[in-house]
Amino acid sequence: MRSLSASIRIAGLFCCLAIAGCESVASLGPATPEEERELVLAATTVSPQLQPGDKIKVTVFGEDRLSGEYEIDAAGFVSLPLAGTIHAAGLSKQEMERALAKKFNSEYLRSPKVTVDMSSFRPFYILGEVAKPGEYPFRNGLNVMSAIALAGGATYRARQSDVQIKHVGDAGFKEYRMSPTIPVSPGDLIRVPQRYF
Repeated sequence: MRSLSASIRIAGLFCCLAIAGCESVASLGPATPEEERELVLAATTVSPQLQPGDKIKVTVFGEDRLSGEYEIDAAGFVSLPLAGTIHAAGLSKQEMERALAKKFNSEYLRSPKVTVDMSSFRPFYILGEVAKPGEYPFRNGLNVMSAIALAGGATYRARQSDVQIKHVGDAGFKEYRMSPTIPVSPGDLIRVPQRYF
């Protein structure tokens, strides 16, 4: 009996620590209508920057041995044959193409034609009041409602009016309206909060 009571206390302690851990990331409060407009505009007009975990397909025309699919490592670097290791995180596809062309041109090839395409983006993560929290592959055109649907839908305890998102590089979660106009970006951490009964 005593060991059962101790087990229950330990389980309770772990639950409290888990809940406290979920709340340890700061809340940045609700997004303003202006911030929501900027988020939507950036998702439709700005070319996404390469980040660790992204996979890129590099094509060097006429040089099949240099073409292939490469993953950007956790430090933001990608290693290619002959070009060596290049810092890719933070670059757009076009900037990466120019960096590779310059690297190949200066050492091995004459006026190389290089294209960089996204093979796959880093995943996004969803937690909180969804049926299946976890990691999911990013797809173009993803919004908060489709992301929740991928996670099996919201639970009956989920708040219906808003969702919290922490974008890569943000200090904490920002609250956005629950709307199909709110886009999800690669690497986003989405939290579906519990509603107050």
